[in-house]
Amino acid sequence: MDQQESTQLAALDAFMRQTLAEDETGHDTGHIDRVIQLAEHILQSEPTADEFITLAAATLHDTYDDKLFDDVEQAKQRVADEMTRVGVSEVKQNAIFQIIDNMSWSKQRFGNPEPLDISGQIVQDADRLEAMGMIAAARVIQYGVQAHHILYDPAMPPRDLKTKADYRNPAGETMINHFDEKLFLLKDYLNTDEAKRIGTIRDTAMHQFVDQFKAEWVGEDY
Repeated sequence: MDQQESTQLAALDAFMRQTLAEDETGHDTGHIDRVIQLAEHILQSEPTADEFITLAAATLHDTYDDKLFDDVEQAKQRVADEMTRVGVSEVKQNAIFQIIDNMSWSKQRFGNPEPLDISGQIVQDADRLEAMGMIAAARVIQYGVQAHHILYDPAMPPRDLKTKADYRNPAGETMINHFDEKLFLLKDYLNTDEAKRIGTIRDTAMHQFVDQFKAEWVGEDY
């Protein structure tokens, strides 16, 4: 990455921090920082990836997420305007948007995403790894409290989700069921070898957490 790209990336980072400064859903700047850190780590073992495209997409990937913004097109236009303002070429903008628009879990499970190149696969892996492990468990609760989801009810089994509308419908959802409905599935949807290695560790930790949680809930851990 050359000096111009480094300067552009710093500007995009500042834009992201301003855009997500008030987030209370777990998609805050701390989440972005961890995704960027994971992307930087995976980049070390994937030399054919474009570093600027990867890190720019990682930085901006939640700045027009439909979970966070009522007017997604308006939010996306603000991102495009900022990239233009700092001098990111149209070709690079298109590559960044192509990653962000096709990397999400809901798009892969319930939509028809375009294939991602190695840069996009790294961003996707980094974001998915951020949804695995103990910080992910905390973020499930953080988001669930904000969305007024039930913590857990043994009488409510995990849902069999067929569409994005099912996935986003809070009816029948609990925070603990979210592990079965999404987080426990992520390990099998990672792309790079390094992400798969990290994912195995984090998946094991999540299973241990949920197993212990359920044991305590019914008093079977003593």
